[in-house]
Amino acid sequence: MPLVTRVTDLIGRTPLFELATTSTGTRLLLKLEQFNPTGAAKIRMAREMVLDAERRGLLTGGGHIIESTSGNTGLGLAVVAAERGYRFTAVVDHHACKDKLRAMRAMGAELVFVADDGDDTLATSAREDLAEAMAAARPDAYFTEQHNNDANAVGYYAVAEELLEDVERVDILLSSVGTGGSLFGTATRLRQLGCPARVIGVEPVGSIAFGGEGGPYWQSGTGTPPGATIGTAVDYSLLDEGVKVSDIDAFATARAVAAELGLMIGGSAGGSVHAALSRLDEFPPGSTIVTLVCDGGEKYLDTVFDDAWMAERDLLDPAAEAEVQTMLHRYAPAARRAELAEAR
Repeated sequence: MPLVTRVTDLIGRTPLFELATTSTGTRLLLKLEQFNPTGAAKIRMAREMVLDAERRGLLTGGGHIIESTSGNTGLGLAVVAAERGYRFTAVVDHHACKDKLRAMRAMGAELVFVADDGDDTLATSAREDLAEAMAAARPDAYFTEQHNNDANAVGYYAVAEELLEDVERVDILLSSVGTGGSLFGTATRLRQLGCPARVIGVEPVGSIAFGGEGGPYWQSGTGTPPGATIGTAVDYSLLDEGVKVSDIDAFATARAVAAELGLMIGGSAGGSVHAALSRLDEFPPGSTIVTLVCDGGEKYLDTVFDDAWMAERDLLDPAAEAEVQTMLHRYAPAARRAELAEAR
């Protein structure tokens, strides 16, 4: 890696990890976006939204960035704002991971909460309304509005380019849908490069992007809760299938992957991996399936990986974790199976 002078120069070229293979040659690859600065994919689109605003004259020297965030977008914007000399205000709720909030503060962000201490419900709609109102009241402010910002998806075009440098093709792109930028931005660029993939979106049970009345859920940074507006970054014209995964299955998968492989992935990534593993034999033989792991599990040590927190919310399910471990053993790539056999 060359010598760099900015943190954002470290964005990209994240590794691919082969999680699972079948006897028919189908394989599940994880794009490990936690190897970006801030440990998340969203710094890609945070940078692109700011650069786009600068190009269009919406952000000028000493300006003020405002965004509603559950954490990872805010972390990315905090880095970009620090580098480029902007003030950054993150409108947040207590549903967000505490370590993400602490990290934003450490990088100079101002945090404005829409709920009182102790209220850890997801408040996406209230956050967005407040962020928009705050930006409208400040002449030097720009509301990046990640859910409805075309630059969001463009920020992930490089993911597609990186994938095609590492593999011959991507047959199925299966990943969680929050704002939609990572999945649909990557899918758009794959098509532009002559590699149209089947696109499968994953959201929590309780999210409304793929239909249904919805309800509460604990997966962070993904889905569209009831009362929130589905943003324009969710491109239904590219979506081949939308599936829902429960909090229990998503979190059990993240915990099982950590225990079996030493790989820490976030809860929403656990949902995507569960969706892929549970139907791996259904995909055409020889398929290459890619899941975008949008962040790592280290940010969720107080939640997903904390037995007490899980038990208090009736999310702890050893049987579900054991089922995922069984699938990980069944589909272990040959090299890993050989290592396990030798260890025994």
